[in-house]
Amino acid sequence: MSEIDRLKQQAAIAAAVRVRSGMLVGLGTGSTAAHLVRELGRRLQAGELDGVRGVPTSLATAALATEVGIPLVELPAEGVDVTIDGMDEVDERLDCIKGLGGALTREKIVAAASREFVLIGDVGKRVATLCERTPVPVEVLAFGVERTAARLRALGAEPRRRLRDGTPATTDNGHLIVDCHLPLGTSAEAVRAFAAAVDAVPGVLGHGLFLGLTSRVYLAGPDGIEELVAG
Repeated sequence: MSEIDRLKQQAAIAAAVRVRSGMLVGLGTGSTAAHLVRELGRRLQAGELDGVRGVPTSLATAALATEVGIPLVELPAEGVDVTIDGMDEVDERLDCIKGLGGALTREKIVAAASREFVLIGDVGKRVATLCERTPVPVEVLAFGVERTAARLRALGAEPRRRLRDGTPATTDNGHLIVDCHLPLGTSAEAVRAFAAAVDAVPGVLGHGLFLGLTSRVYLAGPDGIEELVAG
């Protein structure tokens, strides 16, 4: 296991204390969230937890959760108790960018339906301002994608259609992803304005800016776990 992967695992294990017996848990997507899924599965098998069910945010997470013995359900109308997920960047407000793994829309639906939304990752994910290193993933309909990309470009972004093995990448929903690169030095206020503007673009199904949703963050580094709490 690499050092970065070990830190991701430490953050996941630390955050697992947020899950108690009987809870309905939103299960994130990606390499960091996978550590959380495995840890919850281990605790269920060991009898440390009981009655925990999961709502997966991707087909890959659903497959892993089934493999480690976490019962799965559809997202109910009343939402979930807690969601634990990784992130690509997180700032001092605990706002984050997610979606480099391609599950951004499902992740946001579950995050917004959570009583508590918890992020986990290594300290390298922390930034002063969002979009320092990571583009904003945007899930879009294939129909009219060139027009949608032009609208995103008019908002100040450089949209690039995501490819996988040389062909357009698609989400579990069957839609395309356009990664929007914002200019270096874009302010937090400008990022928020961009998020609101993207929401209004026809053809956009969701974007990877998760603003005002996070309750708590666990960051693992060489000196241990740092826990950040909103508000």
